[in-house]
Amino acid sequence: MSERHLIESFLEMMSAERGAARNTIAAYRRDLEDYLGYLAGQQLSALKAGKDAVSGYLETLAAQGLAASSSARRLSAIRQFHQFLAADAVRADDPTRIIASPRARRGLPKVLSVGEVDRLLTLAETEAVEAGTARPFAARLHILLELLYATGMRVSELVELKRSAVLREAAFLTIIGKGGKERIVPLTDRARDAVRTYVATLPPGVWLFPAGGESGHLTRQVFARELKGLATRAGLSASRVSPHVLRHAFASHLLQGGADLRVVQTLLGHADISTTQIYTHVLDERLRSLVEGHHPLADID
Repeated sequence: MSERHLIESFLEMMSAERGAARNTIAAYRRDLEDYLGYLAGQQLSALKAGKDAVSGYLETLAAQGLAASSSARRLSAIRQFHQFLAADAVRADDPTRIIASPRARRGLPKVLSVGEVDRLLTLAETEAVEAGTARPFAARLHILLELLYATGMRVSELVELKRSAVLREAAFLTIIGKGGKERIVPLTDRARDAVRTYVATLPPGVWLFPAGGESGHLTRQVFARELKGLATRAGLSASRVSPHVLRHAFASHLLQGGADLRVVQTLLGHADISTTQIYTHVLDERLRSLVEGHHPLADID
């Protein structure tokens, strides 16, 4: 069996048995093709590569300036691929078994203040009202922002929403997350009212954000570009604003308001609480403020 067929068999297993999402499958394919390209340059194959070859590939990635987090993701794909080959007896060993994953310092996510998010939402709503039916894209951008900040969903989850996801008079949304996992999230009154009005203006169709491309729905790239344009018009640096930054803002602002970390984990669709714990800096600041504000000796030197 050729190496390309081995990759396709592995990806088919990941999709069928582990429920890997489409974007995950695409990323695995790119990573594995790059890895096999490196091996070919070393006159090696996936069936013959040893630990030194895998380590050499990671060293090449580091020399190219690839971030440790990206290298770790590639190693994860390579590790799972070799585990698949070993499990199917295509080769007898797993050369990745004792290779440590590249470690990266995990920085704090960029977060907009509540006031800055409000500026974005207010401007988006104003532009939508002023444009009316002449510029339907303005109304679409307003609803995208309302839903993103109301739910904290991933941008891929947002643009791929179907109209059937809007439940109970737009009070809830059904979101299809990674691995096809569903979660139901509530909407704020503001987002609910905006969605109701928006849906009533749509022609018949499947998607909540229809577009003329091959997928039939708005793409992540188009939304990100429109969002950066809105940020500039709102007097914010476009480099500070992205769909992912608004997801971070949703989580951070909830925690600042007293939400439980487990609740935020559920709303974000994180499978592991450790992923959500990147926001614990917000909890640390809130706890410090509580102690300083309520401890009887806080003001005594």
